Amino acid sequence: MMIGQANAGWMPRITAFGGGTGMSVLLKGLKRFTDRTTAVVTVGDDGGSSGRLRTELDVPPPGDIRNCIIALADTEPLMEELLQYRFDESELAGHSFGNLLLVALTKITGDFKRAVQEANRILRVRGRVLPATLKKVSIVAHHADGTKTTGEVRVGRASKPVVAVELQPKPVPATNEVFEAIEEADLFVFGPGSLYTSVVPTLLVDGVADAIRRSSAKKVYVCNIMTQPNETKGYTVSDHVMALLSHTSPDFLDYVIVNTGVPDKAVREQYMRRGQYPVKNDAARLNGVKVVEADLLSAGGQAHHDPEKLASCIMDILLESLGSKGLPDEPR
Repeated sequence: MMIGQANAGWMPRITAFGGGTGMSVLLKGLKRFTDRTTAVVTVGDDGGSSGRLRTELDVPPPGDIRNCIIALADTEPLMEELLQYRFDESELAGHSFGNLLLVALTKITGDFKRAVQEANRILRVRGRVLPATLKKVSIVAHHADGTKTTGEVRVGRASKPVVAVELQPKPVPATNEVFEAIEEADLFVFGPGSLYTSVVPTLLVDGVADAIRRSSAKKVYVCNIMTQPNETKGYTVSDHVMALLSHTSPDFLDYVIVNTGVPDKAVREQYMRRGQYPVKNDAARLNGVKVVEADLLSAGGQAHHDPEKLASCIMDILLESLGSKGLPDEPR
């Protein structure tokens, strides 16, 4: 059942944490159900266009922010194509127009937070997109042998298993808007997306995990469909969940969403050539976390979540969590 069918005067406030393709998929689905989604997005990217702009112009990496803004934007297809357009010649080779737009707005306004706010407004974002922090930070991975790897790209390529990640240098303050989004949330969603380089880093910003834990709103983790080369090699559903809990608290999550759809053999083989395999469902081993299983696989040649199926599943969880309380009569 759609929220709007239950109460036309109320839309849920959903606060999502993560980055990358997974977050974009989630946001595209959620905007069909509510205009009050807040995306809190990782800013640890140091590769590609984002990494170059971060180094050369001393701005937070804009790539994940750009993708989330596009996912929530209420714009015509040509505008999305324009923002995703990537130059392939001259000194601009590799840069996307959307990244350059965010950098230009930063220079015009003098502030990255203001630039993101203006991009939200200009592109009529259905909700809002927030950087997890405005500080220039790096992701540092700790390995079982005691060594460390620094930088999102290097962490993703590291051949050693990751046991924990942190953000450096400290402190890593969040903005007031992030804490407002946490306080107002009716539901929290984490993922899908790179576990150690997208999802967990957004929860390592000072005070964020504690603020979420104190909220009475339910917390939902969307487990990835496929493992990632090196970063989560061999990980099961319970491995993903336990990694998230080890960086937050043992009682941090209420639900985990697990896809039951199976990619076609050709798709699986395509991923396996890149060192990626379907995440084994051993969620029955989890205690204290409710497991929601559904076929959420998208059609086509990618092992991605279907935006509408995923969003519908999340809305069902929200309605269940409200239970006998029912929906509020008026917007808050």
